[in-house]
Amino acid sequence: MRAVVQVASQAKVEVEGTVVGELGAPGLVVLLGITHEDDQVTARKVAEKIYRLRILEGETSAESQNAPLLVISQFTLYGSVRKGRRPSWTQAAGGAHSEPLYNYFVSYLRELGAEVATGRFGAMMEVSLTNSGPVTLLVDSADLP
Repeated sequence: MRAVVQVASQAKVEVEGTVVGELGAPGLVVLLGITHEDDQVTARKVAEKIYRLRILEGETSAESQNAPLLVISQFTLYGSVRKGRRPSWTQAAGGAHSEPLYNYFVSYLRELGAEVATGRFGAMMEVSLTNSGPVTLLVDSADLP
């Protein structure tokens, strides 16, 4: 599982001109990519890491600040540009595997106490945000214990 995490003062996701998710206050935008080997254990580890990262103002976390999260599915995080000019998506899990895991990731964050808004899985989305800091981190489950 890979996540690009950005501290944002504002963010929203639109589908066909309609806002489907947005931050109600400054918080974190999480672009989440899922690969074939990911499971619920992986999702819990990544969710806990992100929610407790001390990357907000004053070295605080979304958990300690009650800061909202906007979680958006992003299969392209597993795109490979190793060969040729056309990316390969073979490392990205298909919807049958990734959609339930994406939903589990969101629900687990909510179980932890997070306020979570989302994009729409599988839809063509327009994402806009104002990155604060700027702070952007890559959280990869392969790097977690």
